[in-house]
Amino acid sequence: GRKKRVSTIRPSLPAMSALLRTAPLGTPPYQTLDPFLFAVYHKDQYPAGNSRLEAPETGNGADFDPSKPYRMYHGDRVPGFPQHPHRGFETITATIDGIIDHTDSMGNGGRYGFGDSQWMTAGKGIVHGEMFPLVNQTSDNPCRFFQIWLNLPAKDKMVDPHFTMHWAPQVNKVQRDDGSSLTLFAGTYKSLKSEAPPPNSWASDPENDVAIYHITLPPNSQIKIPASEKDGVNRTLYMIEGEEAVIDGKSFSHKIWAVADASKELKLAATSSSPSQFLILQGKAIGEPVAQRGPFVMNTQQEIMQAFHDYQRTQFGGWPWPQDAMVFPQDKGRFALLNGVEMTPENPEGTRVDGDKEEL
Repeated sequence: GRKKRVSTIRPSLPAMSALLRTAPLGTPPYQTLDPFLFAVYHKDQYPAGNSRLEAPETGNGADFDPSKPYRMYHGDRVPGFPQHPHRGFETITATIDGIIDHTDSMGNGGRYGFGDSQWMTAGKGIVHGEMFPLVNQTSDNPCRFFQIWLNLPAKDKMVDPHFTMHWAPQVNKVQRDDGSSLTLFAGTYKSLKSEAPPPNSWASDPENDVAIYHITLPPNSQIKIPASEKDGVNRTLYMIEGEEAVIDGKSFSHKIWAVADASKELKLAATSSSPSQFLILQGKAIGEPVAQRGPFVMNTQQEIMQAFHDYQRTQFGGWPWPQDAMVFPQDKGRFALLNGVEMTPENPEGTRVDGDKEEL
């Protein structure tokens, strides 16, 4: 797999500091701590699309070149990730700009972005596709989002798959007088609480204190992240935008990732010359062995081999969509199709729909 994970951190900064370790950010995927498995900040400046929502170039099947203005990933003409399986963990896709089309083997689908967040429990097995259609045909299609993998404990690795959409108006956001902001994709921040995660998520138990924050700091602004009240909580932060920042009183002049002591308050500040943005991941460690191979994350290698066997035998229910790289029509707005009910940001309760998936 394309992940990096760190299980043991040795302090390298003064004991009084909330920062336990810092290192250059590097290229994604970023290093993560238990209970997280994978974290990527996607930032692609896609050009205008054609009538089929395609890019002007053809992908090479594995385009992750960080030096380019945009990447095609595993897509051919539409960038993205055509259908592929998962088992044993959750994916959280937290958007900032742009559009993502989701389809899966349960027959669920959706188009979301611009602050929406999709949370999917792979559990015992699901196949899904994530494509980035270039819906604007006369202007660029900038796309920014976080793709985060959150592990499941052994007792929940084989639960039924689950799909949850949190529309942008439901995602809590703190906006401070100095212009700083914190988007609460998961967990709590002071008195604020995020929308509920899927029922079997490690984040569904408040004792695990799972949190995902996106923080934006204009010049001369600051924000404080309160200490966790729980024991055994890991906290990492990633400086995803900006070239300067002051973290817990220490100045940095390049993008970094850091491990912080979650039992201490953490202060983030932007300098007078440079705005900055951060991703913070936090949660109590699951503390179980992690066996991963590609899209499957279990506890033992034997379970990984079983996952491959099960997928080859059942295809995790098969693929009900007409294309492997499924995209919806250009004029289709944001929506989520879940168990035959179509929801939108304006109608989050949804309306039951029947008919051919090609007509969505």
